Amino acid sequence: MNDPIASNNDILVVDDDSGLLQLMSMRLKALGYASRLVESGEEALREIRRKQPILVISDLKMDGMDGIQLLEHIQRDWPGTPVIMLTAHGSISEAVVATQKGAFAFLTKPVDREELRTTIEKALVGHSANESAANVFQSIVTRSAKLYQLLEQAKMVAQSDVNVLIQGESGTGKEVLAQAIHDASPRRDKPFVPINCGAIPDELMESELFGHKKGSFTGAVRDHVGLFETADGGTVFLDEIGDMPMHLQVKLLRVLQERKIKPIGSTTYIDVDIRIVSATHKDLLNMIEEQTFREDLYYRLNVVNLVLPPLRERREDIPLLLNHFMERVAQRYGQSCKRIAPDALDALISYSWPGNIRELINLSEKCHALNAGAVISRQLIEQALPRFQREQNQEVTLSEAKRIFEKEYVEKLLSMTNGNIPEAARMADRNRSDFYKIVKKHGIDPELYKVG
Repeated sequence: MNDPIASNNDILVVDDDSGLLQLMSMRLKALGYASRLVESGEEALREIRRKQPILVISDLKMDGMDGIQLLEHIQRDWPGTPVIMLTAHGSISEAVVATQKGAFAFLTKPVDREELRTTIEKALVGHSANESAANVFQSIVTRSAKLYQLLEQAKMVAQSDVNVLIQGESGTGKEVLAQAIHDASPRRDKPFVPINCGAIPDELMESELFGHKKGSFTGAVRDHVGLFETADGGTVFLDEIGDMPMHLQVKLLRVLQERKIKPIGSTTYIDVDIRIVSATHKDLLNMIEEQTFREDLYYRLNVVNLVLPPLRERREDIPLLLNHFMERVAQRYGQSCKRIAPDALDALISYSWPGNIRELINLSEKCHALNAGAVISRQLIEQALPRFQREQNQEVTLSEAKRIFEKEYVEKLLSMTNGNIPEAARMADRNRSDFYKIVKKHGIDPELYKVG
């Protein structure tokens, strides 16, 4: 996955005219910007992978990969990077097409210095917001190409105000992602209010969400401000939204449609400005068919859908996450961080992690509490993970074992080669065609392994 954060302040200029490149370099230097100069779209992609710029200025017409094709690559792999197109007067109609496809703006040659300055400044205003968002998401510990791709989507979504539905198994970190979306959004200075719909009794949930007036029911001895009103201007995170009772689903739908709430016992509505991020590990589409979840509410909540992968689908993160959690536990107790024995780490990587990251956090706590030494052994891991031995004792057919090994082997090679099929095939001592067939057989997308 490409580095989600531009760690420099330079501008990449792409043009097959060396004279224009030198002119642009001088213009940018006079405006206080560093620049890198390349003469083709292919070379530009290599440069971006090496070090992501804050902005790309590209000629529209070039031999080989033209400006539109370069723009499409950048939008797919580095969606937060603004692109300004350069064009001759005769190609303005094509430049307009480029802006429709996502280019920030286009400038005609010869480039006016003042117009160049103002266009760059406008482009970088939006980029600053993206960079701030990227800093938030960088705190999420991962080296998984699959998760990086999802975080890029979340980073873009954070800048809008659309409702987001996060799906994934229990323990995959749905609340962490919701908090990151809020922290990277324009609402970051307002409240983030998490609500677990499965933890609040049905008879109390309406009062908790909407509030109530004194005397509205037995026990209502004073006015109570609901969580929707508390979150005004910020984000409400509705965890386990599939557990919300049907009668409250109707009221939530009205909140989303009208942006108003009415506390229990009140005759007046209160305006609220909230963004809803919801999450569930349940299959809401099945619940709609079973008539236990409203279809109209589903589409209101599911404007953008983000699916967190389980830990077993991002095994490359297990050593990284375990070390992160072990260090956190050690710091809390003022002790040095313990090391994991190599055979213990092998066991952890092969384990299925039904409890996902939550189970890994629990393991790090257990290992710290149960081990007085500096190294955590495989024996301790097996003791701390009762399900591990059951998995080890399960019988697997030879053909299934071969399939699992082959898939993991191919994924490892692609990870090592940044998704380069010819290089991975060479390492596997197979021809490129045969290796690609194996990749396709296992449903592996090499693009997910192309990192910066």
